[in-house]
Amino acid sequence: MRSWIVTLIFTSAVYSVSNGWAEQYTFFRSDGGQSKSPDRLVVHFDRSDTTLWRQPLSAGHSTPCISGERIFLTTYDQERQELATVACDLASGRPLWKRKAPATRMEEVHRVGSPAAATIASDGDRVFVFFGSYGLLCYDHDGNRVWSRPLGPFQDEFGAASSPVLLGDTLYLNQDHDTNNFLLALNTQSGRTRWEVTRNEFTRSYATPVVFESGPEQQIVVAGALTLTGYAPKTGKRLWWMHGLARIVNTTPAIHDDVLYVATWSPGGDVGERITMDSWSDAIEQYDKNDDRKISRDELPLGPVLTRFFRIDLDQDQGIDQPEWEKQAQVFQRADNAIIAVRPRGHGELGENQILWRYAKGIPYVASPLYHNGHIYLVKDGGILTVLDAETGKVRKRGRLKGRGNYYASPIAAAGKIYFASEQGVVTVVSADSEWKILSSHDFGEPIYATPVARLNRIYIRTAEAMYCFAGSPN
Repeated sequence: MRSWIVTLIFTSAVYSVSNGWAEQYTFFRSDGGQSKSPDRLVVHFDRSDTTLWRQPLSAGHSTPCISGERIFLTTYDQERQELATVACDLASGRPLWKRKAPATRMEEVHRVGSPAAATIASDGDRVFVFFGSYGLLCYDHDGNRVWSRPLGPFQDEFGAASSPVLLGDTLYLNQDHDTNNFLLALNTQSGRTRWEVTRNEFTRSYATPVVFESGPEQQIVVAGALTLTGYAPKTGKRLWWMHGLARIVNTTPAIHDDVLYVATWSPGGDVGERITMDSWSDAIEQYDKNDDRKISRDELPLGPVLTRFFRIDLDQDQGIDQPEWEKQAQVFQRADNAIIAVRPRGHGELGENQILWRYAKGIPYVASPLYHNGHIYLVKDGGILTVLDAETGKVRKRGRLKGRGNYYASPIAAAGKIYFASEQGVVTVVSADSEWKILSSHDFGEPIYATPVARLNRIYIRTAEAMYCFAGSPN
């Protein structure tokens, strides 16, 4: 039910990555959640001498995007029905400009969702903003609109959340909903389409793509419903694909060298707890009371089909026919909840021999996995932290953080520490090692959906009410 958030898990990169991308390129998880912040980074958030500023903001779930000396984010004013892009001064948090999105109709979102969910991307000169209620907008750093590309809203009652990513002078956006799914590549200068590929074999998911290098070959990798897929950045050609993911994917894969760490989980996909549907012949015999060869809402009993009626009824004619029923039944049947370590080699459909290891416990629903110093960090709802050996998949330590409840924000590594933020607003800091221990925990008293961002000796935390900046000694 919280699947739309996926990008609430989104952090922005602030440094040059090993493959030579420009340092100014920032987008969700572009640094893999690993900051180059020095050792002098705050641990205790309840000390007044570490709080540099607090800037009240309208609501929104997008993670702050730091580019140059500015912070860019999106907001949603429910009373005014207004979506906006906001630029703030990095040093003071002072708002510099605000630009309203020209959306004429707000998309539907989940009850704890936001129409301002996707994280902004920047190439150092421009910022690229996506709203599911409108589409893409491009501004320069002073707030002048360069181009726009209407796209939404989409057929999805939980909204849109996948964020745009950058490679060279191309912007990539993936949107998987109930119908009309696509991966789109645009020229960053003009907004013109370079290519577009359809993804209608997929059902709704909300994961942000990653830029991945396999040997000399760069790829755009999308974790979608049931299937992981690699695309050629220049043409959109599907290079390879691999089955074995969850039926809804919210998390962004972690990357180290030529290995992808893909953690996907969705309710009803675990062994012994799998959601199933009757065969079509049995279903039509049980539920088709008016003999029209379709199954309507009022003909269904309480259960997994009724609660998912909107997404199964693809043509929205208020009746589920045989192809719609069987497509969803296949999704339930094929779903697989686990984290897998994958080293993709070759082209076409890849088999189990490409999977280095698999682990099926403590898998997060929304918070993306974090690779750091040979370990994989996973935070599952309830505050359960699992640390795995990245080479073997063996458990190093499992335990519970002080922040309970759900986790939408992804963990980040900075200055030898790992930072976690719960929906309830509890930020927990642990040591970055296999035998991790809790160093501090602080309750902000405000919900947190956006991923923390660390830069130099500062850490930025966006809550549902404000953005904070902390700095100072780690002691």
